[in-house]
Amino acid sequence: MNNLSLSINGQLQRVACDPLTPLADVLRDGLRLTGTKIGCRTGECGACTVLLDGEPVLSCLLPVAAVQDAKIQTVEGLAGDPRFEALASAMDACGGAQCGYCTPGIMVTLTAALRQPDRFAPGEYEAALKNNLCRCTGYRAIREAIAQVTAGLQSQEMTAGPARNSTATSEGAEALGQADALGKVAIPR
Repeated sequence: MNNLSLSINGQLQRVACDPLTPLADVLRDGLRLTGTKIGCRTGECGACTVLLDGEPVLSCLLPVAAVQDAKIQTVEGLAGDPRFEALASAMDACGGAQCGYCTPGIMVTLTAALRQPDRFAPGEYEAALKNNLCRCTGYRAIREAIAQVTAGLQSQEMTAGPARNSTATSEGAEALGQADALGKVAIPR
């Protein structure tokens, strides 16, 4: 057992574990951050997705020793991020979360994509989900949710500035900042 220091959700955490323990196990079992799911342990499903220095990674494949100098953000750590909250509200409104098992990984992945608008044009966000499997929704509702959020972001960009129109009527614009981040989308433990 080694004592390791990890930066998780903006806080320094000390854990005693084997350095080869998968990050997902440390998050769930050691730190009780149960939003990160373990579905396959082979990197196929994306349920274990977390952000590592802002990029989505599959935490079931990462030995904890490999992430000591990185900033780790779990789905719990995204609460308060306006893009995450807008996405949570849109996922709820569109029915994008059914059983909820894949939802945390999808939410983490799409939040990272929304933070990098130059990387994905509207309508291309589905490509970000290449490592996330959902067996319940068929992705239609997830696509609708991301379209709603991107429409709201575009609306905000067009109305940003000193004379910002605070009565934007786009569903996406209304969703921004009004979601109950973890309360709207049921995430099983």
